[in-house]
Amino acid sequence: MFFIKDSSRRKESEKQMKYIEFTVLVEDSAQLEMIEAILLMMGITDSVVNDPQDIRELLEKKNSYDWDYVDASVQELAHMRPSITIYRKTTEKDSILLTQLSRRLKEQFPLCEIKKTIVCDEDWKDKWKDYFKPVKVTDHLVVKPTWESYKSAEGELVIEIDPGMAFGTGTHETTSLCMELLEKYMKKADSVLDVGCGSGILAIAAGLLGAEKVLGIEIDPVAVEIGKSNVTRNGLDETVQVIYGDLTKGVDFQADIVVANLMADLVKILSKDVARHLKPGGIYLSSGILSELAEEVSCAIEECGFQIAEVRVKGEWCAIAARPKRAKFV
Repeated sequence: MFFIKDSSRRKESEKQMKYIEFTVLVEDSAQLEMIEAILLMMGITDSVVNDPQDIRELLEKKNSYDWDYVDASVQELAHMRPSITIYRKTTEKDSILLTQLSRRLKEQFPLCEIKKTIVCDEDWKDKWKDYFKPVKVTDHLVVKPTWESYKSAEGELVIEIDPGMAFGTGTHETTSLCMELLEKYMKKADSVLDVGCGSGILAIAAGLLGAEKVLGIEIDPVAVEIGKSNVTRNGLDETVQVIYGDLTKGVDFQADIVVANLMADLVKILSKDVARHLKPGGIYLSSGILSELAEEVSCAIEECGFQIAEVRVKGEWCAIAARPKRAKFV
């Protein structure tokens, strides 16, 4: 029997970095800060903290706009043990460091549980990218992650996107609903205001569809930088601008279309401000709304001087198109 060595596979595996995943589980969330202090004293600055108390506080929903929907998997985290995880290389130096850390933690926290596992960076770094593939979202708009190849068909407009830490890949129902409504209602040379633009995907979609001017507003500075990078990546710097800001403060941009893919309570809160930024005859597109809240949010939008033109539902989510009441439907 002959055996053939697969050198290509061996070389590929050699490229994969191996790490030690070091996790400390404790009995009390209060111990997490003390462990973080120990890590810092030992020169370890990067750690992942899993504190179920944070989840429990989130589930209390102290503000009405905190969230509309919490997945069951998140709720399960509220009952897990508090923990801190760090990753170190599989070098002798790092192994010695972790041995010293284990001894110190056991002396100070006798009831703590320590787990060490060897993992490949492929197991955890950028693993989510495996599930983000090119997808045709509307009749013309295709969303393509930067790391994937795609041959566009005639008439397709391809959005190159790297969401990084910002929301917006086009695969979520709320984003795809907004893109469908943008494609339906937007006319070439329209001006578009994207409130809470995240990765910039909707602002970019508007630019590719022919908008003359697009302004994306975002209160998360990290998302602002991601959005700007994606705009440049799509060659839309002359058309699309992404800024750090708040719709309710110091923004005087007037738009033919305002799109707000947020969440139900924020949509209700911001609708009165949207009216000030919408040109006569313009249209307001909102999403991030659970379909069961469609009527409630529609009523709130109408109270702010709008007339509902359309409610579009996809799965558990919906999007609402509305016009100022003085405008006639086209």
